[in-house]
Amino acid sequence: MSTHVPAHPTWWQRNWKWFVPVLAALFFALLIACIIGFAALIFGILRSTPPYPQAVARAQADPAVIAALGEPVHTGWFVQGKTSTNGASGEAELAIPLIGSRAEGTLYVVAEKRAGEWRYETLAVNVEGGERIVLEDNRPPAVP
Repeated sequence: MSTHVPAHPTWWQRNWKWFVPVLAALFFALLIACIIGFAALIFGILRSTPPYPQAVARAQADPAVIAALGEPVHTGWFVQGKTSTNGASGEAELAIPLIGSRAEGTLYVVAEKRAGEWRYETLAVNVEGGERIVLEDNRPPAVP
């Protein structure tokens, strides 16, 4: 008479019920991390162009913007737009969220770089609620 010894289950047979969900969760977490990293890279590129800090500095120093938004005025995270430079020329179109103590708004920037100098075609803050503040002075402020 022979006794049949049941086969010992493999690692996969013993562990697939927890391994598959853990693997799926890790894949999902990696996908989310890649998306966040890509977004941070894009926002970082937009923030690194000279029109961004120049426009923000001008908006933060403008009395009408301060009166409408409240102090302190700082930027939000989701910068939108596009920018391109090629040596001494370039262009930028940005929508920069601004947050103050009383209200929020969006700083719109349309700039062109000629002969190494940025000129602003549009530099205006749209305050939530409808007010639009046009920033007139075309000289870039000193950026710290």
